[in-house]
Formats: sequence, C-alpha cells, structure tokens
Amino acid sequence: MELPLETVALFALKLAYETEGESPILRDDLVMGDYQRDVFELLVRRGDVETIQFKVDACVGLALEAIGGADKPLGRELQRLRAEFGSVQTMAQLGAPLIALEEYLKDIQ
Repeated sequence: MELPLETVALFALKLAYETEGESPILRDDLVMGDYQRDVFELLVRRGDVETIQFKVDACVGLALEAIGGADKPLGRELQRLRAEFGSVQTMAQLGAPLIALEEYLKDIQ
C-alpha cells in the first residue's frame, strides 16, 4: 500500500509544482520529503488512517488547485475521488479509493 500512497503524492505534487521545460519532480526531491514510501510505511504499520488521509488530502488539494478547482470538469472528478478516499475508516477500506485516485492522477498528467 505504501507505493500507491507515494505515487498519489508524486502525481499530485507534479500537477501542483511541475512546470513545462523544467526538471521533473522525482521521488527523491525535497518536495516529496513528507510523502516518501518509508513515511507511509510507518503510518500503514501503525494503522494510522487519519494521518494517511491528512497527507493525501494535502497533496491532492494542491493538485486540485492547480487544475482549476472543483468547478472544472477535471476538478469535479478529483474532488469526488478525494472525498471517497477521505470517507474510509479502516486500513482495509483504503485500497480501492487509493487505486482510483492513483489512476486518475496518472491519467490527467
């Protein structure tokens, strides 16, 4: 589960901060410091759903702003997926909404 969490953060932060013609954001960039796989691994081991949701919400929120907000077509879908991920209450429930977020962010890159 740690890899998809890191990937969601990476794709979201790419939308928020990456500009055309500049170096791409990579997993080892400073902006990814709080969103690296080992950080998520610790949270997953602890079963800390709330902190995982907080971290994902923060970077997805930045991506949502970057694509024009929830009033835009891409933003409406991202907001829906963000809300779905934020509504889960157990680690077992995180899987499907996480994969949906990951795939959507990958598609809109």
